[in-house]
Formats: sequence, structure tokens, C-alpha cells
Amino acid sequence: MKASDLFVRCLEAEGVERIFGVPGEENADLMISLLDSKIDFVLCRHEQAAAFMADAYGRLTGRPGVCLATLGPGATNLVTGVADANMDRSPLVAIIGQGSTARLHKESHQNMDAIAMFAPISKWARSILNPATIPEVVRKAFKVAQMEKPGATVIELPEDVAEAEADLQPMAPIRTRRPAADWKAVHQAVDLILAAENPLILAGNGTVRNRAAKQLRRLARKTGIPVVNTFMGKGAVPMDDPHCLFTIGLQGKDHILRAFKKADLIISVGYDLVEYAPGFWNPERDKQIVHIDFEPAEIDEAYPVSVDICADVADALWQINERVNEVRGEDLPLHDIHRCRELRDTIWADLTAEREDTSFPMKPQRILNDIRAALRPQDILLSDVGAHKMWVARYYQCLEQNTCLISNGFCSMGFALPGAIGAKFAAPDSKVVAVCGDAGFLMNVHDLETAARLKIPCVVVVWLDGEYGLIKWKQQNHFGGRHSELTFANPDMELLAKSFGIWGRKVESAADFRPTLEEALAQDGPCLIAVEVDYAENRKLTKRLGEIELHL
Repeated sequence: MKASDLFVRCLEAEGVERIFGVPGEENADLMISLLDSKIDFVLCRHEQAAAFMADAYGRLTGRPGVCLATLGPGATNLVTGVADANMDRSPLVAIIGQGSTARLHKESHQNMDAIAMFAPISKWARSILNPATIPEVVRKAFKVAQMEKPGATVIELPEDVAEAEADLQPMAPIRTRRPAADWKAVHQAVDLILAAENPLILAGNGTVRNRAAKQLRRLARKTGIPVVNTFMGKGAVPMDDPHCLFTIGLQGKDHILRAFKKADLIISVGYDLVEYAPGFWNPERDKQIVHIDFEPAEIDEAYPVSVDICADVADALWQINERVNEVRGEDLPLHDIHRCRELRDTIWADLTAEREDTSFPMKPQRILNDIRAALRPQDILLSDVGAHKMWVARYYQCLEQNTCLISNGFCSMGFALPGAIGAKFAAPDSKVVAVCGDAGFLMNVHDLETAARLKIPCVVVVWLDGEYGLIKWKQQNHFGGRHSELTFANPDMELLAKSFGIWGRKVESAADFRPTLEEALAQDGPCLIAVEVDYAENRKLTKRLGEIELHL
């Protein structure tokens, strides 16, 4: 068979169901080989969007999402999405084309060292220079991408290698079981938990895996220890569980810092320092910390780990739960969770204070409360990056894990719209809503055509303010209210939707937003909702949080 046929058979052996991408001349053999495969090729309008689709798809399924681009500018267009998946711990395999190996040693058309470019933003990147290595390279790319912590890998397939002859078979995927937690470390952790007067659990990105979330909830309820989640740990403990103390992540003061100030032990579970630096929640460097993650703790002055449990997170939590049972028997929970009721009620009152506000342009709080009320527990919200992300992160709470996807490692604008397409492929029974600022929305607006062509039922909600709102907010905070020129013009969003042949509305009052959203959610194709947002609330939030007293 041709090497490209073998390559596709290797993808089939990995269980690949679809590839998101934009092909080029150097991918021609591979694309023709895909015609005889059950693998669905999702033709996109930009390579960055294809990578974001694969990013969200991988994050939700736990299996590598696959994206494809050609050489040169096709590969460079993939970069942002690949880097985003890698830093946000999403399993992704990127396939890029390349010119013939006979011309790679010299100056030639679109020739560049793409593997060197991808090396610092991926877990592993290799070029296939011999057809005989295809089964090994493909198997390794998928294995490395899916291994904890997940991330991106890159395979480059030169055109002359793709059209060569090959007489090999794919390698069968074999499940790799992660190591169990060291029993000594588990016992040390339990000793600290039993001795602590005010322990607190910090749930990060690594806790939204199904088994890890189950064991985390079990630990919280068994011990009576409250749980705070990062932006990317939402839903690890349901929002209506009394053990849930909601979200941390703003770089200023917030109510939840009272719990951190009081805590004498932080149990960090699946926490990546890239999500929210420990200096914000442990400024005095005085907390004892139990680190439970798939990788050893990062070195940081504000993260002085007392016990470092490097293992499968679900297994480590299971062992801790069993050890607590063994030591304390029926004398559980260790703490009365109701002692956190006052703080939880304070936070909840803050999060819901503006949910009936009728002013227009709409307050961010009202928009997010309406979205939460319209969506079921299993439905998915994706946040783009901008001022709205800070509101989503603080105000939008979840009942199930992996129902709020935020790019908070690499923090890339343009993620949500294409990500929503990938999310709908991954979770066809869930409603999917992308929340975008007007700046981030236009960065990948072209893939509305992809959603329209494929009749993907997702809703894109665009917050209109005509500025780079987050940059303005941060400049104002840092420079006494001054900011650089950050305004821009927007198209007519209803006409834009019409031009793509999709359902679209611009909301004209706060009372109209939720009925419009519910109408959009009932459509059988993509929808666009535009709503003017009152970002004067940004500085009001900064002022209100700045006045919070953190004394105990």
C-alpha cells in the first residue's frame, strides 16, 4: 500500500473518528487515502480554528483531538491552537504536511523547520523520514498526547514519504496504567489532614477527569473539608454542594481569600501553577501544602510542599479516602462543613446580586445568570478570552465537570467559537454555548461558515462593547484610570449572521435576553446572539473587591 494509506490505517487503529483541518498540496496523498476511510474530515476555514476544535474535542473526550494543516503558513497558523491545547492540558495530535525530503536541505518554496517551531509548544514533535517508521511515530504521538498530563504532539509527513510504498501494519494501542500513589506519602498526607484545624482543598484542572472528580467529592464529603476550584476546575464539586466554595483566580482580593487566609493546610489536587500563581493565595508562604497531581510539584517560593504525591490523581484520592476510613472508622466527617456556611452564603449572595437587574446595556452578572438558568447541568459553556472571561470565571458555576471550558493556561483569544464546534462533536447530546467578546469573536468568525455548512447546533453569544475590554480594565487599574486607545468598530451582527445563512439576533433589552437564548438553543443549526454589555461594571467590581476585609 501507499504510505499515506498506512498512515490512515494507523489513525483508524487509534480510534480517530474525525480530523479538523485545512489541507494543502503537500497533504494530497493523505487526503485521498482518507476518502477510503471511515474517518470524517471536517473542512475548516482557518487552521487555528481547526486546532481549537481539536483542543476542545480532546479536552471533553479524553482522547486526542486531531487537526491537520499543510506546510509553511498552514503550519504556522496551527501554532496558537496547538500551544493552547498543550498549556491547557488537552490531548491533541497535529498532522502537518511538508515538501519532499529531497529539497529540505536547501532554500526552497515554503520550506521551514516546522518541527523546531513546534518543539517548545508541544510534548513531542517529529518528522517521518522513512515510511517504515509510520506505525511507531503515530503510536507514540497518540500515546504521548494522552499520557498525563495530556498535551499536544505533532507529526510531519513529507509529500514524497506519503506517496512511497509501505508494507507494514499499524501498532495496536495498549492502555498504559499510571503508577499508584506511594503509601508512605499517602500516610503522611492523611496525618497532616487529621492534624489540621482548617484544611482547604484547591481543585485544579486535573480534577475534571471523571474518576478524579468522583474521588474528590468523596474526600470532601467524608472529611467535611471545603473545596475551592480554579477557573479550569469548575464542576469538580457541584455548585449546589455545601462543600463547594466556588472559584478562585482573580488577581485581586475576593471573598474566598478569607478561607485561604484562615487555612493551615492546603490540599492541592490536579492544580497547575499556570492556572493561578500560588503567590496570590499564599503570599506569606506560611501554608502547609499537600500536592496531589500526575507530576511532581513545580518549584515556587509560594508553594512550599510538605507532601508531594506524584501519581494517578484518582488513585491517590482513593487511597487517602481508604486511609481516612482506616484511621477514623465511623468518626467521620472530620469537620462540620456548616462552619463554612457564612462564607458560602456571602459568596453566593455576591454572585447572584444582579441576576434580576433590568438595565441596558446588560450587566455581565445578569447575562451569566440567565445563561446558567437556561442550560442543563450537562450542557457546555465555552469562554473566549477577554473581560468577559473574568466574569465567566467568577460568576458562572457548574454542576458537572467539563461543562465550562476556559482557556486559562495559554489564554488565547479566538478559542470559543471553533471550540464550540469541537465540543458539539464531542458531546452531541449537550447544548453548547460559546461566550465571546466582540474582539475575540472576530478573530475566528470565518468558521461560522463551517458551523453553518455542517449545521452544527451551537449558540455564540457575543458581548458588544467596541473595545479591548480586558486590556482597558487592567490599564485603568494600573495607571489610575488612564488607558491607551483600544476602541474599534463592529459589523451589524444580525446582517453578519444572515450573510452566513444562520439564525441571528441582537438583543435590545435585558428582558429579551433569556427568551432569545432559549429560542436559539431550540434551533437545529448555529445561532448568533449579540448583546451590548455594560463594562462599567469592571471597575465597580475592582473597587468592591478592593474593599473586602480579609480579617478572620
